[in-house]
Amino acid sequence: MSKRNSAAAKTAARERLRIEREREAKRAKTKRQIVVALSVVGVLAAAGGIGYAVVQANKPSYWEEAKDAKVVAPANTSGTNGTTVMLGKSTAKKVLKMYEDPRCPICAQFEQTVGSTVEKDLDAGKFKIQYIGASFLDGDRLSDGTIGSRGEGSKNALSAMGAALNVSTDAFMEYKTALYSAKWHPDESEDKFKSDSYLIEVADTVPALKGNTKFQNAVKSGTYDAWALAMSKTFDTNKDDVNGTPSLVMDGKKLTAPNSQNAPMSVADYTTAITAALKG
Repeated sequence: MSKRNSAAAKTAARERLRIEREREAKRAKTKRQIVVALSVVGVLAAAGGIGYAVVQANKPSYWEEAKDAKVVAPANTSGTNGTTVMLGKSTAKKVLKMYEDPRCPICAQFEQTVGSTVEKDLDAGKFKIQYIGASFLDGDRLSDGTIGSRGEGSKNALSAMGAALNVSTDAFMEYKTALYSAKWHPDESEDKFKSDSYLIEVADTVPALKGNTKFQNAVKSGTYDAWALAMSKTFDTNKDDVNGTPSLVMDGKKLTAPNSQNAPMSVADYTTAITAALKG
């Protein structure tokens, strides 16, 4: 073999080796690019997933949206957004403001113990009742637009009560009594009033509401949801220095039990307090 042929063979071998190394480097580079690309896609997907989760978590709840919705006021109401609810004979000179939260266990106790006596006085024309509903037990603070996280039963029950009020004031009173009854009123920790079907079940014990399709549709569709929030805001922004329920106010003064700042919880204490208030 000549030196020339030997040199040419070595040169050719080195060239083949160079080409192979370049191919290998190119394959390695391509592989790295694919890995990086897949990693980026993974990161973006994860970020997108996190972003989606964050967006979903921060989407306004139904009730947060409802607070900005147009208020549909029930019949038998007056005032701004229909939040003035007056019950009783129009000839009665005195007005008893009654502040209650549908989920309030003390309100239920008051209604079960004193409610029938209050209703007798109302029917006798001793006073009118201005009902003011609250939803603070849901964790709401409507004075600044806050919708709480402890439930939705108070708001939902207020909405259903609005549907009952749209039928008649008598239907409203009977439904309110049923909601606070020992049979139907849930423990404070149980948010049963968030269920439309439960509220309709309670309503079926009231003759004017039993099988009432118009009432039931209003409950299911949330016709008076925005009204319920407007009513709750009225409670939050009241000028009677009321921050709890039940509370009774006449002529700007709270009706309380003896030696207490709380509402009278017995018939005797209520009678004493209302008698004094009516004379005032």
